[in-house]
Amino acid sequence: QVQLQESGPGLVKPSQMLSLTCTVSGDSITTTYYSWSWIRQPPGKGLEWMGAIAYAGSTYYSPSLKSRTSIWRDTSKNQFSLQLSSVTPDDTAVYYCARWDQKTDGMDYWGKGTLVTVSS
Repeated sequence: QVQLQESGPGLVKPSQMLSLTCTVSGDSITTTYYSWSWIRQPPGKGLEWMGAIAYAGSTYYSPSLKSRTSIWRDTSKNQFSLQLSSVTPDDTAVYYCARWDQKTDGMDYWGKGTLVTVSS
């Protein structure tokens, strides 16, 4: 039974840093062979994969967001975090964390998502 929960500010000003943390229970984020991903969904649009951190610590980013995105983890807290810099209103979205299963090449567990609004 794996549960993921996103947390962080719901409002961020343009040009500032968007920071979110995903707290995982029921599984260690170092367990083989899973990765831990961030996905977002802007209002009225589809899901966009942002990046992930694998069980051994390697990070992967969407090419379109790589220059602004950092993903880190704290294994002692079983958490991983997302930072998105220089945000604009186009970054307004529901942000999800999820577990990626190598076996199925898909997300098997998701957080409920958290809405982050970028606005002045």
